[in-house]
Amino acid sequence: MQIQNLILKTLPTFEVSETLKKPLLFFEETTFSHAAVVEKGVFIGLLSENDHDCFEARKKIESLRYELESFFVTSETSWLDVLEKFSRNEANILPVLNDDRKVVGYYDLNDIVALFIGTPFFTEPGGIIVVSKGIKDYSFSEISQIVESNNNKILGAFITESFNDIVQVTIKINAANLNEVIQTFRRYNYTILFDNNDDQFMDDLKQRSDYLDKYLNV
Repeated sequence: MQIQNLILKTLPTFEVSETLKKPLLFFEETTFSHAAVVEKGVFIGLLSENDHDCFEARKKIESLRYELESFFVTSETSWLDVLEKFSRNEANILPVLNDDRKVVGYYDLNDIVALFIGTPFFTEPGGIIVVSKGIKDYSFSEISQIVESNNNKILGAFITESFNDIVQVTIKINAANLNEVIQTFRRYNYTILFDNNDDQFMDDLKQRSDYLDKYLNV
């Protein structure tokens, strides 16, 4: 997926020799989380909006040199890696550098998310299942096999959480009825955390539980 046409070239960078007055105005007039700092045109780091209350307008950016953050992407960075970079750094803007470490523009988080939402994972009809399993026990090839063994296709799948050696995988499938797929996942010892389909397994359990309650109360 090509995202280079989303690079914003109208946002400023700031020379380290400048005062903090301009970055202060930038953060006060926008909602962006960071701004790139350069030295003789070469990227050296990022000022964070979180720190702007501590900026003194008369001081030079140089005074904060060792507090600058250092993340960035290049125009060759894939859109998934760009999303990861946004997430890891809690940023809504990313500087894009060329081979000479010069800032050619920025990616805006809103633009990248809009592109993601436009993928078949969101736009194609189908059902969503969220499963979990031990990090050493799951595999995407197995997940694909489970879905395809029920005559369905995966529209998209990605890890949405990893904690205490358990991974959580969100899967979009080109089917509205997910019961057979869900039962197969259970047979392979996956835990079903969510599905947007009536889960016959849980309905059956509820019915049996209700029957047992009535029996015990007779």
